[in-house]
Order: sequence, then C-alpha cells, then structure tokens
Amino acid sequence: MQTKDTGPVPALDTDAMTAARQRQAALTKPPGALGRLEEISIWLAGVQAVCPPRPFRRIRAIVIAGDHGIARTGVSAFAPEVTAQMVANFAAGGAAVNVLARTVGASVRVVDVSVDTDKPGAPGGVDGTAPAERYRVRRSSGRIDVEDALTADEVSRAFDVGRAVADEEVDAGADLLIPGDMGIGNTTASAAVVATLLDREPIEVVGRGTGIDDSRWMLKTAAIRDAMRRGRPWADDPLALLRVAGGADLAALAGLLVQAAVRRTPVVLDGVVVCAAALAAEAYAPGSKAWWIAGTRSTEPAQHLTLASLGLEPLLDLGLRLGEGTGAMLAVNLLVAAQATLADMATFDQAGVSDKADGKAGDKAGDRSGTDPDDTPTPDAT
Repeated sequence: MQTKDTGPVPALDTDAMTAARQRQAALTKPPGALGRLEEISIWLAGVQAVCPPRPFRRIRAIVIAGDHGIARTGVSAFAPEVTAQMVANFAAGGAAVNVLARTVGASVRVVDVSVDTDKPGAPGGVDGTAPAERYRVRRSSGRIDVEDALTADEVSRAFDVGRAVADEEVDAGADLLIPGDMGIGNTTASAAVVATLLDREPIEVVGRGTGIDDSRWMLKTAAIRDAMRRGRPWADDPLALLRVAGGADLAALAGLLVQAAVRRTPVVLDGVVVCAAALAAEAYAPGSKAWWIAGTRSTEPAQHLTLASLGLEPLLDLGLRLGEGTGAMLAVNLLVAAQATLADMATFDQAGVSDKADGKAGDKAGDRSGTDPDDTPTPDAT
C-alpha cells in the first residue's frame, strides 16, 4: 500500500509567535484579559509567520461525503440513501453548514468520494468544481464488521484525493480550511478507528450518532467491536487501519489534514468524524496537529478521547452532533475576533494609557508626571 510522499510537516513560526506574545502584553488591557482569544491570536501568528496576523481572505469549507456499508446494518436512524440526498442539499446551499458559512463569508465545497448520485453538480460542489470521476474512489465502503472498508489501492487513492483537494484550495487562495463530513454510518467507522488507535474498548467510544435508540445503539456497539477485532493488527499503521475499519471519506479527510499542514494552512477541526481522521493523520505525519485548532466539542465520546490525545481544547461546547463542519464554522468568528484584537487594538504607548507595571504612560503620550494615579484611564475606559 503506497501513497505519495507527503513531504515534511513544517513547524509554526516561533519568531512570529514570540512577537505576538510581546504585542499582547503591550495592548491596552490587563495581561491575559482576553483569555483564549490571546492564545488563538498567537497561534494565528505562528501559522501565518507574521505578527500581527492578517485577516482571512478566503475561508473554505470542504465537506467530504462517502457511503458506508455498515449503514445497511441499522446502526443509524437514517437510511443509507440519505447520504446522496444530503450531497445534493449541500450543492444546493440548503444544509446547515451552507447557512453558517454565509454568516462568516465562507464558501462550501462538497467532494464525493463514494456516493452514487445523478444530481447535477452535487459531487463537485456548489461552485461547479471537482467532477465526480476525478474524486470518486468506490461506490460504497465495505461493511467493516465483516470485511475491509477498502482495498489497498483504494485507501491510497482516497488519501491522495484529500491531499489533492487541499492543494487545489490552497493554490486557489484559501487561507483557512474547515473540513466537514457527510455519510450515514460514518460515526460507527470513526469510533472503531479511534478506539483501535487509542486502545480503548467499544463501550468507551460508542455514541448516539444521529440520535439512535437503545436497540440501534447495541447494534452499533457490536459493529464497532467486530470492526476493532479486524483492525487491531493494523493499530500501528494508520493508513492500513483506515483501509480495514475506516472508509474512503475518512482516508480523504486524513489526506486533506496532512496536506494542509504541509502547505502551512490552518484548519479548524469539527466533530467526531473529522477528529477521527485527524487522529489517523497525526499518526501518519507527526506534527500535523500544530496546524489545527479544535472548533467544537461534540456529544460523541470518541471525539472527546481524540481531542484529549491530540492535546486540543475545543473553542465551543454547544452540544452539537451534526457534523458537516458546523461546529468548526461556528468557531470561525472566534478566530476572526482573535486576529482583529491583536492587529487592531491600541498599545499602551499608542493610546497614552499608563502601564500598570511601571505606572507610566508610553513615550508617545508625553510626560504625565504629577497626574493623580486614580485619574489614569483604565483599559475599560479607552
């Protein structure tokens, strides 16, 4: 099983991050008063290699859609046909991620790696790119409890599809990527991949997915158990594990995440499916996680375990379980705010506000000796 050499994963720019920390300390606020916005702004400086970081020019959501054979066993509250129907909905701009993308000026592309649909434009996305023939890997991933999801050639091709999509988007000017997912049964495959990579039990990773009842939950748990039994020999080989217990969509997402890191492009992670792919991507190309930030905490236990393993603390916890990139898209506003505050807030020197550290205003404010300290403007008053 071969795939193209991804090349080395670069490190974040430490000089820009140091400059961002210094600038944060000079802004008209108490140190640390903006909380996680400060952390985000420093990370943005590191990924952009400049301080202050630039505003985003092209925010792009990439929804990877794929069919899963395990969906035929009743592990979801929805029929397998819904995957293709939702792909068409994305293309028409009617899904939740489309709506949320419009609120932040982002665009959405859906890439079909296995859905069999005759809806015009659906496989390629809302902007008419990505013809289906170029990206489809197979009609449906195998039923992972009894057979491999993909062949060796198919998993390599799916991974390379994800890499190619990342390259296309970055070459077209995307400077922030939001991976999303669509595929009935994909949380079952994701849980199996996460549990195998992290050596956890099925009961620790299984969730309610689309809102399944107890009977379907038991079916799902058994499917994860059987998929893990088949996948355990490949626990140290992430691409092989995606072949056995994952699917074309998960492999493509992993390829996209790795290539985004190689191309120095920040990514906001979404729910359990994207995070399962991220766990495999980090195992495949260590260091990739430095280029990702966790947008949301979903209701799925497998996602919680994945984020803990990656050392990522999500920005939002809204009880979301939809996927599509919705939670990550909601977090974009926080990244925009972090960039703007670091770039546009005045420093103590610029505003003529006394720095609490020495009680003196900056050089640009002139001599304020003799001023009553109680009359010094506070950061809230600026």
